[in-house]
Amino acid sequence: MGSTEDAEVLALIAAAPELGTPDETDNFLNAMPIPDLASLWCVLQRLSRRDQTSGAWAAKLYFDHLPHAQPDRALDLALEVLRAETDKPTVMQLNDKFMLSLLYGKGDEVIGRIETEAKHNKRLQWLLGGIYFGPDEPFQDRISAIADSKRWQVDDTARRRPKHPLDGAGMSVPELACAWVEQYSKSDRDRDDNFFAMMNYESELREEDPDKAIDLILAILKIETNPALLSLLAAGPLEDVISMETIDRIEREALACKRFHTLLGGVWYYRASDELKARLDALVGENRW
Repeated sequence: MGSTEDAEVLALIAAAPELGTPDETDNFLNAMPIPDLASLWCVLQRLSRRDQTSGAWAAKLYFDHLPHAQPDRALDLALEVLRAETDKPTVMQLNDKFMLSLLYGKGDEVIGRIETEAKHNKRLQWLLGGIYFGPDEPFQDRISAIADSKRWQVDDTARRRPKHPLDGAGMSVPELACAWVEQYSKSDRDRDDNFFAMMNYESELREEDPDKAIDLILAILKIETNPALLSLLAAGPLEDVISMETIDRIEREALACKRFHTLLGGVWYYRASDELKARLDALVGENRW
């Protein structure tokens, strides 16, 4: 599916009043033919975090629940994606959660169909090559007997290998801010090992150089205004760097920068010590998101 077709599907979802509540979403998407439902699932895999809408989130929740609620319809969807979608990274997202949820939750109801389909479906054999439960888990032997693990591993390794590996230690703070925005904007489908390299470097900063971690947050605020990404910034890097060792600077930056003060409203700190919680309460006030 091309970008124009993706845009058309997203416009349909954004304009659908039927996605107002979970029940309305279920009714709307349950009535959708499998080919259309599979197209929607594929489009959502390519949707960046900055382009998420309430309708897209509602549809994503539907797909998260589908393997448990309607296992046969979920398997129908997976088979249609395998049949119709030509973009390999999109198809590989079936193994991100969807197929695992189906087999963990309702494996006894679908394993027979899967085995029958896999006899003549090489793409299904390839997809099953990315599923591993462990030696003592139900269905592992049956899945292993029909899976093409070698072919999957070749594609999975290629998908995760970045063209330009990220070297956080060798980057300036403004460069890191741009890299953070780029990596966290990506859909799950488009993430490679650079995303995890960014996460690991953030963790190193929190432990070894919390002042630089705060510098990075401030630099991101200078270049990013998207609410979805700011929510991630508040609930991730900012929340994680707040401690009794950093609270003095947190207070200073909140007084100096209104956007930083606003960002603090997205931090959860109910597990903080009483002293730290009191200072954050005084700082955040009614500014909670």
